Amino acid sequence: MTLRRALDRLYDAAGSLAALCLIGTLLMVLTGIAGRLLHFHLPGTDAYAGYCMAAAGFLALAHTLKRGEHIRVTLILEHLSGRRRHAMELWALAAGVLLATLFAWFSVRLAVQSWQFNDVSTASDATPLWIPQITMAAGTLVLLIALVDELVLEARGLRRPRGDAKPAFNE
Repeated sequence: MTLRRALDRLYDAAGSLAALCLIGTLLMVLTGIAGRLLHFHLPGTDAYAGYCMAAAGFLALAHTLKRGEHIRVTLILEHLSGRRRHAMELWALAAGVLLATLFAWFSVRLAVQSWQFNDVSTASDATPLWIPQITMAAGTLVLLIALVDELVLEARGLRRPRGDAKPAFNE
């Protein structure tokens, strides 16, 4: 299997896990609603809905980036072409890699510290916090990999064009 195929599978797997977490959020919310209507209480549904929602957001970051769906401010880029545009893209991606590195480092560190200190949720479920924090750490690590991937592609001149500067959707 080529590196390109492995990376694309990684991004797709993270996106698929994000979709499953959205389904988990829906199930937790529906369980909470059903519990109120049918007069039963399942502790922790609100907390687990929040954990699933956060996991979905973080796990979807790289998948969204690789599909060109992140919000980009192209005010400067639209006036540049050739070497200047390439240099600006490299600068922006390098800055993104630096920020993603910091984000991933501190996310992983947070999850590890929560595990070391046996930190648990203050909600009624008392979930060990490292469990939901793992998804944040994984999502930021995959985002870092995706940004490095984009930086290498841009540096080598192989980055796929994103089309024109028009948004994919007008709202």
